[in-house]
Amino acid sequence: MRGSVLSVPVERFGRAVAEAEAEKQDFLAVEEPLQIRIGERDISITMRTPGNDAELAAGFLFTEGLIRRAADIASIACAENQTTITLADGVEMDPERFQRNFYMTSSCGVCGKASVDALETAGCTILPAGIPKVSGTVMISLPDKLREAQAVFERTGGLHAAGLFSAQGELIAAREDVGRHNAVDKLVGRAVLDGRTPLGEHVLMVSGRASFELVQKAVMAGIPILAAVGAPSSLAVKTALRFGMTLIGFLRDDRFNVYSGGSRVS
Repeated sequence: MRGSVLSVPVERFGRAVAEAEAEKQDFLAVEEPLQIRIGERDISITMRTPGNDAELAAGFLFTEGLIRRAADIASIACAENQTTITLADGVEMDPERFQRNFYMTSSCGVCGKASVDALETAGCTILPAGIPKVSGTVMISLPDKLREAQAVFERTGGLHAAGLFSAQGELIAAREDVGRHNAVDKLVGRAVLDGRTPLGEHVLMVSGRASFELVQKAVMAGIPILAAVGAPSSLAVKTALRFGMTLIGFLRDDRFNVYSGGSRVS
């Protein structure tokens, strides 16, 4: 696995900086491009933190509706800044999907489904109502648990994180990346490869804000509860309401706001 942290020399300035500490090493989160391919076709280029590239590729293809299950994949080959997926025999792809080029920056993903209606076309269905039930106490406990799992953030301060939790607040898996959408794709990709989708009994917690694209990815994975440290966007709330998702924002400092699907929180 390529390194996710890079050490660089820095000059420190400020009244509180001692002379002996003026020239030090600092740790940066690595950001590099990843080309995702299906066979000989280029599908996407995303700026990401190296590591878990097979998960990222599988998760991206799944949340974009290009694959449905792990059995659709025959193999995943990872090289330097490139991941190539070979589809299983008999798996056919819509030619129009190959004509769409994806380019994603680390700060804001550009997904192929630019509208709520397109999610229904991709096969998304309304999430089962009222399940799972999660207590407010459990929700309040999630930020600290996710923060404790952020090993690279601890060294660099420069990464987003996504954590998959049980309804009882147990951390199932966590992923870090310079792009919050990549962190989610890595989590979903791991679940896809393990044959655990849809994730109908789980909670997804993300650092930062809750955007439409993160709600989209959670809906595609069948995740009923999405919680974010920051604010949701208007389209994120609209999409969550449309598909019956519980969307939580400002989950920090022992409080949170529920923007949709409040019946799952007790």
